[in-house]
Amino acid sequence: MAEISMEQISAIWEERCCTFPILSEEVYRRHDPDMTTYTELQETFLLVKKHALGTVVEDLVIERIEQEMRNNIVPKFWNYFEDGIVDGNGFETFRNAVDYLYHTAANFTTLLDRIHVMRNHCDMNRLVYGEEGMYDTFKVILRSTLHAQLPLKYQTVIEDFYKVSFKVFCKSEKGNLEKDANESGELVVSCGGCDSEIETCRCEKIIEYFHNVNRQLIELELLESLAGDVLTALIHKRIENHVQETCQGSFDKEYIKDLEDWLQNTVMGWLMKIYNQEADTSCNESIQKSIFKFKQKLMHFMYETYTKTRIDQLFNIIIEYPDSDPAIYDLRICLEKTDLRGFLIQKFQRALETRLLHSGVNTPDILTAYIASIKALRQLDSTGVLLETVTQPIRQYLRSRNDTVRCVVTNLTEEGPGDLAEELVRGETDQVDEHTSADAEMENWETWKPDPVDSDPMKTPKSRRTSDIISMLVNVYGSKELFVNEYRTLLADRLLSQFHYNTEKEIRYLELLKLRFGDSQLHYCEVMLKDVYDSKRINAHLHTDPNFDLSKQPYPTTALILSAQFWPPFKEDTLELPATVKERLAVYTKSFETLKGNRTLNWKPHLGSVNLDIELKDRTINLTVSPIHAAIIWHFQTKNQWTIEELSLELMVPATALRRRIAFWQSQVFWSYIVGMLTNLDSMPLERIHQMLKMFASQGPSSVECSVQELRLFLDRKVREHKLLFSGGFYRLPKT
Repeated sequence: MAEISMEQISAIWEERCCTFPILSEEVYRRHDPDMTTYTELQETFLLVKKHALGTVVEDLVIERIEQEMRNNIVPKFWNYFEDGIVDGNGFETFRNAVDYLYHTAANFTTLLDRIHVMRNHCDMNRLVYGEEGMYDTFKVILRSTLHAQLPLKYQTVIEDFYKVSFKVFCKSEKGNLEKDANESGELVVSCGGCDSEIETCRCEKIIEYFHNVNRQLIELELLESLAGDVLTALIHKRIENHVQETCQGSFDKEYIKDLEDWLQNTVMGWLMKIYNQEADTSCNESIQKSIFKFKQKLMHFMYETYTKTRIDQLFNIIIEYPDSDPAIYDLRICLEKTDLRGFLIQKFQRALETRLLHSGVNTPDILTAYIASIKALRQLDSTGVLLETVTQPIRQYLRSRNDTVRCVVTNLTEEGPGDLAEELVRGETDQVDEHTSADAEMENWETWKPDPVDSDPMKTPKSRRTSDIISMLVNVYGSKELFVNEYRTLLADRLLSQFHYNTEKEIRYLELLKLRFGDSQLHYCEVMLKDVYDSKRINAHLHTDPNFDLSKQPYPTTALILSAQFWPPFKEDTLELPATVKERLAVYTKSFETLKGNRTLNWKPHLGSVNLDIELKDRTINLTVSPIHAAIIWHFQTKNQWTIEELSLELMVPATALRRRIAFWQSQVFWSYIVGMLTNLDSMPLERIHQMLKMFASQGPSSVECSVQELRLFLDRKVREHKLLFSGGFYRLPKT
């Protein structure tokens, strides 16, 4: 650079300050940049170029712009926000602040134009703050200065602005800006958009301000940096609220399509209103790309929100399955679009622990929930991996319950509608061949999908898919023998408690069970049913053949003749029967020995049933009771009063057991408890009534004890007497 005198430097500075008034505070405040002529500008630029001062001048101008931004413009802009927070009028505050900033920034247009012209004259081509053009550099300075001085609660004002505008937009989209009527038919006096009175509705003005503010922010390239986080948070909150309002507690409808349409039409329509401003083509393309990316993010957020909502409701959804199948379908679609399988497993297992797997829930209810889980989760995940993982706590808890196997077997073989009974009737489960060839597995290779990463590598995909409900319940214990033995015990109880020899129903269930468990596993049960059939035939023969004396007895005696080695062990209780009864049994034994040659009978006096008539003053009651109950009441024919000790010695029954058995005759105790329970709880199943009776009515010296079968007979008699109603497996009192 050539040497110049102080006079020349002073002249150059004077010229430069007139060209760029911002360099001199005095000139900046009094000089109108438009007064500088084109010729003067050309002379100044030539002088700057001659002395190679272009970079120096540009740096000085940028420094002064930064100072002006830092000391005056930006502080004043943020002062609007402080006042707005105090006044609580965020909409007007943000509008005025942006309007001030936009027009203040426009005042720098002439200055930036001259820098651009000077660059061309001086052949300058450099990056400032990573930008080539001065307009872009100016916007970087503006953004950085704004962010450097952010007040604490600035988002409150911005959020208020967009909340108001979004509410007005939603109202206008519905076409309800005019007067309408509420549900009661009364005229609405306030606008649903701006909350003003109908006569002074400001919705159109708000929409106008809304468009203007967004246009100004887009031109300044401040929309994303200043309002982006607020917009995102506001939209996220609105999506969360809309999802909750739309599908909370409703499981019988699919909502994904409705939510997608709402997001596209309402949320994205509002965003298009924000970005749809006058701009050049390249800017529009950039905006469209930004909107498309934002839409993808919002769509993903909506799927996540809806998925988490359904996961929170999953326990109720499963309990209500299959009525809740649409909710399961939605959840399956959402899980494919989100990474929330782990969240689902964690949430649902926690819900199981708090709502199902504890001592307050009885085993049949846990089994019902487990069966519903199997059905629903299979629809949710066809691979079976989710079912296997999620229900692991249920299987573990069921193993700790002593009555699990009995409940499963009971449900399998009880009449009436039931998931397990229907599953048993449906037929044999698909047999899984673990040695299936790879070629056979890949027959449908076009639709093949790998198992999820959380699947058990020790199990094949086919085994998970083909395991039916009964197989999964058996696998809780991992042993067929355990279930077969329990069925054998349950079958013995049923056969010993029935008062007829009709085994058609039990034979039907046995044949169905043999399809699943095999003939060899159930051979003992076949023998037990054959014993019942043979007993019926023998009894008929002994009572009809004149060669035997049974037909001459004062009352008929029949026997259920068992092959002891095939039946479960019997509980050995002592009971001394009345002499006349023992005589009748001896006669029956002699007749049997005559018929069978070298075979005899070993009587179990505490087992079986007795049909007797009790004659009261005003009526005769016919009852079928156990031998010990019959023996107790029999002895009161010969003696009106017995002490517990006397009767205990007579019957050879422990006093404690005798006390409980005597209470059977106090059936009014039963009835009073049952009436009280049904009055308070409306309706109850047999098992629940039995549990409640065991809990309350079997305490104290006048306790009551009966088996489930005895209770069933008692309740059925009350039904026949029209004192109880029975429907759908539940007993209830008739309405008076």
